[in-house]
Amino acid sequence: MATKEQQVKNSIIYFIPMVIGSLLPIITLSVFTRLLTKEDFGVLALAQVYAIFVSGLANFGLTTSYERNFFQYRDQKQAAELLYSTLIFVVSAFLILAFLTYIFKSPISKLVIGTEQQGTLLFWAFCSVGFASLKTYYLTYFKNTENAKSFTTYTIYESLINIFLSLFMVVYLRVGVIGLVWGQLFAAVAIFSVLSFKFSRRLPFSFNRLILLDSLKLSYPLTPRIFLGVIGNQFDKYMIGLLASVAGVGIYSIGQRVSYAVFSYMTAIQNVYAPQVYKRMFEKGGKGGESIGRYLTPFAYISIAVALMISLFSEEIISVLTPQSFHGAIDIVIILSMFYGSMFFGKQPQLIFTKKTHITLFLTIVSIGLNIALNIPFIMKWGAVGAAWATLLAGLISGAISFIISQKYYEIKWEYKRIILIFLVFFISALLVVYLRNIHADYYIRMIVKAASIVFYVYIGIRIDVITTDNFSLIKDIITRGKSKEAAA
Repeated sequence: MATKEQQVKNSIIYFIPMVIGSLLPIITLSVFTRLLTKEDFGVLALAQVYAIFVSGLANFGLTTSYERNFFQYRDQKQAAELLYSTLIFVVSAFLILAFLTYIFKSPISKLVIGTEQQGTLLFWAFCSVGFASLKTYYLTYFKNTENAKSFTTYTIYESLINIFLSLFMVVYLRVGVIGLVWGQLFAAVAIFSVLSFKFSRRLPFSFNRLILLDSLKLSYPLTPRIFLGVIGNQFDKYMIGLLASVAGVGIYSIGQRVSYAVFSYMTAIQNVYAPQVYKRMFEKGGKGGESIGRYLTPFAYISIAVALMISLFSEEIISVLTPQSFHGAIDIVIILSMFYGSMFFGKQPQLIFTKKTHITLFLTIVSIGLNIALNIPFIMKWGAVGAAWATLLAGLISGAISFIISQKYYEIKWEYKRIILIFLVFFISALLVVYLRNIHADYYIRMIVKAASIVFYVYIGIRIDVITTDNFSLIKDIITRGKSKEAAA
């Protein structure tokens, strides 16, 4: 297993692409929101609903089974067979669905967006999301081999290419919102092509039908979950467009884009702990639950730290980056930050490890039922903000059910007192900010509450031994050695 120093180093490395891949697009909102309208962002969000849905079908749940089976097929020959067999299946499915999307783009656009005029945008949105998902298998290989440097390098390159091309096409060429889609597409194609060439030299091409079938047996129960999961996760946007307005979808998508930095950060941290969790599961079996519980507490703390900061300062972020017409997204950022923060428990692979993927279908149906049942009345009453509240409530209820069931099949012995304290401070702080905003409390009062929340959260970190002089010194030494190596080079 990786040493503590190596894991801290990997955490820092994985944090770099998260900053570039999530924060830079947020910063560029200050440009895009002044050139594109709320309706433009709404149309893009609805096109991406379709793109995410169909791309998920093309992947057939194999992203999850590939990550899990990576630790089962460890020698180089089997690793190559697993990778290429998976990619052949997914690329084939992607090409078939891309062809069908192109043929029927106008009626699909009418159904999803409400007008046939956005068929071209919808098609290119699917292509961009599809290519972005294909490179995930290469990045998973880097993550599971704990090659954080390569993972980070290619992720940063993709983000920079995406940002540069999007700015060039929207600001200079003035092609409109489709420039955001083309920027993502060209970046994804470039990185996927480079990685395919690199891996072809590292792992000679090999196909194994039996390994593919084994992966499909694990992944096929996940396909209905993907089908239903996308409906659940994207249903709020579709219903806002149907029950409210496309402009409301645009406001919601801006709030979601900012708050999604929480999920991106948590995923970056997950890249560090997920391989270690799998290794403990495979090596210790059911006895690894206690070790995993202790191991995950610091990761829960640092994951929620960013969620807390974004929720506390959403008002400042949105006010600085966007014009007045987009400020309705402030509360949405706070609410969705709580939602994404609560997903920490759902990132644990208990059901995947125990091969109980069929249970996820039941959990997904429950989640969707709650989402739909809450979203419709909440959107009709409160619009885009109501959709955010409905998403949070449905996520908390379905997350609790999923947690109980997952614990039944593989018990992680969480440090409950510490975990509850972390999340309690987070939720109370975020809800207080929403309350103070809605009663129009003076700004200095809100700032006092925000400062107090941060101080208390730091105090918790000290009490649970996450913020310690030893950890601080370790991080300082890693950064210092990194700078010394750069200077020597």
